[in-house]
Amino acid sequence: MYAPQGRSASLGLALASAFAFGCSGVAAKPLIEAGLDPLHVVWLRVAGAALVMLPAAWRHRELLRSRPILLLGFGLFAVAGVQACYFAAISRIPVGVALLVEYLAPALVLGWVRFVQRRPVTRGAAVGVVLAVGGLTCVIEFWSGLSFDVVGLLLALGAACCQVGYFVLSDQGSADSAAGVEPPHPVGVIAYGLLIGAVVLTVVARPWGMGWSVLGGSARMDGTHVPAWLLLAWIVLMSTVIAYVTGVISVRLLSPAVAGVVACLEAVIATVLAWVMLGEHLSAPQLIGGSMVLIGAFIAQSSTPRTPSGPVASGRGEGHIAGSDGGCAAVEGELSAGRAAT
Repeated sequence: MYAPQGRSASLGLALASAFAFGCSGVAAKPLIEAGLDPLHVVWLRVAGAALVMLPAAWRHRELLRSRPILLLGFGLFAVAGVQACYFAAISRIPVGVALLVEYLAPALVLGWVRFVQRRPVTRGAAVGVVLAVGGLTCVIEFWSGLSFDVVGLLLALGAACCQVGYFVLSDQGSADSAAGVEPPHPVGVIAYGLLIGAVVLTVVARPWGMGWSVLGGSARMDGTHVPAWLLLAWIVLMSTVIAYVTGVISVRLLSPAVAGVVACLEAVIATVLAWVMLGEHLSAPQLIGGSMVLIGAFIAQSSTPRTPSGPVASGRGEGHIAGSDGGCAAVEGELSAGRAAT
């Protein structure tokens, strides 16, 4: 029997995951402003987390044989794609704005379901999409002629599109569950996703040309000097490893609806922390628009038609991989911790 204490602990883990993911942009932006290229920060994050997760990768090494396409897609989209686009976006636009744009992913999933898979969507899902898109116009203050950096907004949208790729991948496990085949373990998928993402980002970011001396200095957070290595350690350990692991565990114990609501707090946490720690203030219309994006994204995600058998890794697990760095949706199956990543 699932005791109330157990549910409270699960909610605590989900909140811890949302907080950890929400801190990634706040910790990464000072490093970027201190002189590190956004891609180099992404590489440091992913490569560092991959090293920490090596024992888990070894434990689930059978996934290399049984799920190579899933692992490759997860590494390319949920890890490398989301993180690179998100970190590049926050180097040009506020953290809160970048994350709110990324939260269009659940709405974009509805577009994939309706126009690519040609499956019907519910009226509630359509309302969620309209609400999220309307909120986005407030976030970017469209009426003022796109006062934000257009490239930064496109990069944030790219992060959302990579999240969509992850959601689509998560649906591939339905056939396994229907056939009675045990789906891949989410921690193993995360571990190999990080390893593959690190390899891909090594080729793209070329870290041998990175300004390593920056890590020996300090970065400024709204005027306060913080050791750069401490920020990096936070990003690797807290905003990646702990964020993913706590997300996976909590999602196993909570319903998708509850976990989805908690995952949406990531954007709120990131926006508040950016306001307090980086001095990135949002206007009243942007705050209202951000609320519309979050509500619309949750409605769209919770209304998305699901196959009866369930998704990629049963038991549920984002992000989120997010971390992103990632999005609001509680990704279907064990991998749905709502991230990306951010």
